[in-house]
Amino acid sequence: TVSISLISNSCSPGRPTRPNRLESLQSAFDYAVQSEGYGSHYQGVYPVKCNQDRFVVEDIVRFGSSFRFGLESGSKPELLMAMSCLCKGNAEALLICNGFKDAEYISLALAARKLALNSVIVLEQEEEVDLIIDLSNKMHIRPVIGMRAKLRTKHSGHFGGTSGERGKFGLTTAQILRVVKKLEHAGMLDCLQLLHFHIGSQIPSTALLADGVGEAAQIYCELVRLGAQMRVIDIGGGLGIDYDGTKSSDSDISVGYGLQEYATAVVRAVQGVCDRRSIKHPVICSESGRAIVSHHSVLVFEAVGASSYGAPPAFSSLALQYLVEGLSEEARADYCNLSDAAIRGEHETCLLYTEEMKRRCVEEFKQGLLGMEELAGVEGLCDLVRKTVGEADPVRRYHVNLSIFTSIPDVWSIDQVFPIIPIHRLDEKPTVKGILSDLTCDSDGKIDKFINGESSLAMHELEGGRKYYLRMFLGGAYEEALGGYHNLFGGPSVVRVLQSEGPHSFAVTRAMPGPSNGDVLRVMQHQPELMFETLKHRAEESVHDDELTAAALATALARSFHNMPYLVTAADHAGEDEHDQWSYCIA
Repeated sequence: TVSISLISNSCSPGRPTRPNRLESLQSAFDYAVQSEGYGSHYQGVYPVKCNQDRFVVEDIVRFGSSFRFGLESGSKPELLMAMSCLCKGNAEALLICNGFKDAEYISLALAARKLALNSVIVLEQEEEVDLIIDLSNKMHIRPVIGMRAKLRTKHSGHFGGTSGERGKFGLTTAQILRVVKKLEHAGMLDCLQLLHFHIGSQIPSTALLADGVGEAAQIYCELVRLGAQMRVIDIGGGLGIDYDGTKSSDSDISVGYGLQEYATAVVRAVQGVCDRRSIKHPVICSESGRAIVSHHSVLVFEAVGASSYGAPPAFSSLALQYLVEGLSEEARADYCNLSDAAIRGEHETCLLYTEEMKRRCVEEFKQGLLGMEELAGVEGLCDLVRKTVGEADPVRRYHVNLSIFTSIPDVWSIDQVFPIIPIHRLDEKPTVKGILSDLTCDSDGKIDKFINGESSLAMHELEGGRKYYLRMFLGGAYEEALGGYHNLFGGPSVVRVLQSEGPHSFAVTRAMPGPSNGDVLRVMQHQPELMFETLKHRAEESVHDDELTAAALATALARSFHNMPYLVTAADHAGEDEHDQWSYCIA
């Protein structure tokens, strides 16, 4: 299994997909600002929780520098990462500090201002303002403060759980007023400069978006009226991705608007409220992580096998007579009824008697009244009947070299649907419908929902000795960050591919093997070195009369700790050097 980080030159040679997404987002807002006569500008931030990969974050800071593009953090390690990366970014880029906070988190955010970083501490809970006032006085650092408002506007879709009055984050209007009074009493009301809110991920329509932005803009204007030196309105995330290609606002995995429509709706909503209240237009900030990084990677994995049901057995008259004579009287009666229905051409009745005969024979087998050979014969006969009347199950189960829980956790946890296609034998028409089953010992480790509402995927029959790979798209946001270690399957290997002007139009710029068996064992607090010594000692004890065998066994055990958890097919072994581990990284 390999995750490929896509690098595209759709903007200019050698530039990643991420810059293309950044430029598109910035251009959409720049056009809306200019065409609507908006009195300020847009500058976004990337929420690193979507994908904390070093190269993803560094690319965004580097290519977003000309746009003053910043970062958003929701924890102390994310804040440390953002501070380090933004040291190489634009000095005006925002560092939005979200999430629940303790004294250490707030101290780090204040220290960021000492480092000439444009950090904004966003209040998620009312109690945090007391910590900010106390620590800023002790550290002699003047903070920039934001607050997250809990809107009444609610996103009713699957991703709307964080919105509305009962949302997880944010302050109510009463809490906002109390915070304003505390800051005013402390002589720090001028530090309050940003209002943040979040309607929910995958906002389905611009009507809902405009409603929520309009409500937030009213709160922004009220804060200006109360004396706060407001400067920025942060509309949060919610810019959706069209996962299934329907462009429908009725789908949880699509949206009914384009990027330009989104930007224009935001600008008009903020501008309309501010103009009515005669308030200066604020800087518009967004945290559109999903829209920025979803496209940046594809996941490539191999189908290593398929459940083979085979053709139903052919029965000669003599074999069929022999089978029926070995059945109980009741089962023979079912067979006679089945034969009569077949002669009359009553297919539905045939299926009813087929299921009744099979059920009866299974019960007799459980009671020891029927042998395994007879049961297999009955099941073969039932399969033959179903195929003859056109009721045989056409869907095959393909076993893929992948852990759903590690590489695509949203498929399991929230029934997320991603585009998946075979990438081999594209010159051949698919002849099989398949679902995908992963390597884990868990019945939930499967993909049986696909785009366009399909419950199977068009695939090809596997052919011995020929590899068959599939590719999943739009998994660049959250999947890599959320993946766990179910069955101790680690993450995939990662390959960075640069699109270039060379003869092959691309180049692999970096290849990073995924975690080894030893690596994932360490995650669970095991000590692979001690484990190996225990096994080596046991090998020496068990084959003490053959030092060569013991040494070979110990060498094989040592190699197992360094190999990846995923399957290695016979084709991968062909020509493999004993010490070459790369074949394990691309299995």
